[in-house]
Amino acid sequence: MSDDIKTNVINMFNRHNSDLPQDTEEQIKYFAGFNYVKLKRDTNGKKFVESQLISYAQKCHYIVSVLRNVDGENCLYNYDIKSSDLPNFIKALENKTLKGTLIEIEKYIPEDLA
Repeated sequence: MSDDIKTNVINMFNRHNSDLPQDTEEQIKYFAGFNYVKLKRDTNGKKFVESQLISYAQKCHYIVSVLRNVDGENCLYNYDIKSSDLPNFIKALENKTLKGTLIEIEKYIPEDLA
């Protein structure tokens, strides 16, 4: 997702969460316990191409930071997770297979994959 789209979506949520009047074009909806924004086109007005988005996602990795207390000391564990493994990683945290508190998820594309 382009930085422009990310910025626009973040701004929509910020306005929504601040109880400021929203632009009528901004349709923040709620489902399954989460707010979301549906995007039909990119910043150039083009429709999204499924194969291109899937290809992009397969290249993505995530650095997932997890706070753990080990022997009375707070430690930050940083895991390198492939896009396809991210849901299983989150489930492992949820099921306490991996113990700790989720701190941050940061996306990156390894240089050798780009």
